[in-house]
Amino acid sequence: MFVRRNRTPWASAAFVTVALLATGCAGQDADPSARGATPTSAAPHGYVEGAQERAEQQSRLVLNDPGSGDTRVLDLITGKVHEVSRTTDTTHLTTDGRFGYFHTPRGTHVLDSGAWMVDHGDHVHYYRARIRDVGRLPGGPGARVRGDAAVTAVTDADGRARTYRRAELEKGEVGSPRTLPGTHAEAVVPYAEHLLGLTDDGKGSAKLVVYDREGRRVASPDARCEDPRGDAVTRRGAVLGCSDGALLVREDDGTFTAEKTPYGDDVPAGQRATAFRHRPGSDTLTAPAGERAVWVLDVTERAWTRVNTGPVVSANTAGEGSVLIVLETDGSLHGYDIATGKQVSETKPLVKGDLDAGADGKTGPVIEVDRSRAYLNDPEGKRVYEIDYNDNLRVARTFDLDIVPALMVETGR
Repeated sequence: MFVRRNRTPWASAAFVTVALLATGCAGQDADPSARGATPTSAAPHGYVEGAQERAEQQSRLVLNDPGSGDTRVLDLITGKVHEVSRTTDTTHLTTDGRFGYFHTPRGTHVLDSGAWMVDHGDHVHYYRARIRDVGRLPGGPGARVRGDAAVTAVTDADGRARTYRRAELEKGEVGSPRTLPGTHAEAVVPYAEHLLGLTDDGKGSAKLVVYDREGRRVASPDARCEDPRGDAVTRRGAVLGCSDGALLVREDDGTFTAEKTPYGDDVPAGQRATAFRHRPGSDTLTAPAGERAVWVLDVTERAWTRVNTGPVVSANTAGEGSVLIVLETDGSLHGYDIATGKQVSETKPLVKGDLDAGADGKTGPVIEVDRSRAYLNDPEGKRVYEIDYNDNLRVARTFDLDIVPALMVETGR
């Protein structure tokens, strides 16, 4: 693997900020006597057995070639590529921030990428550990996997949902699942120490239900969602895509409420937002709006913006004033000002081969975004580009690989 660098990619200011957060966090447990412990026996605040805590985000890319099954983990801190066990016939690859889920006809293979973060709200812990295989979850290509710090929910194509204890996965074991009652129209989503599901209400739409982590129904807010597709969890709440807009579910002191953010106009089925992408921690979501436009949902402002673009292959944004990044069929990345809809930056062609507008986003090039960089996989060129989206989409680094990286997700965020 060869890395080409254009400029030093990491900002020292970001490192200092995270280091200060880590220092402040450690200070919370500076007096072990407050817990009846001794300085030598007390584990440091945030201690995780078998992991190293670091002051900066430990980003890694999980990459897979469905044809050969070749799989790699690219450590973006060290630039090292790790070869891991092969997974063939992967239809799509997803992540919950730590684990990579390889969806295949034989079930969902789970890989622990060894990089993750724990967000305590006022501070964040970043960890790195060894990469290892975990096992296989039931459910074929139609299975949808969503997870949080405590549970991983797997919803089969038939709507049956099971939850697995995250602590077992962290030990390298799948463990025994707990089955939720009934069937669900879309993925069951862990949120606010509960589980959100959409069940058929018998009236042609799906009704929102809230389960506790034991699978007991604890709330049924008066909210419905027709033809649900797509979901995302943000700091402002959980977003569920519906035919007429997005349903925002929020929790406040144990009470769950739901509010619809409508498109404002009738949107044809082929131009709906059905698969959201965003930077973890951001409240700005993106989704293709047909073949030549992108929806941007500002969850804070409860507002949709439709940005007209060229033919869209993939899109994403860091939010909070950043550009909308769009990979178009010319193989170039295009940056758009979300407020005005104007194109403000463009790269040379980066991705080789024939690109299809309106792709399902499950295979082929995708754009992953974190706090300082974006990443674009070029399957035919066997490489990954690191993009500085704050510097006119400058290519900061290029990682040449020995596999076809047709599928890619980022972990450690």
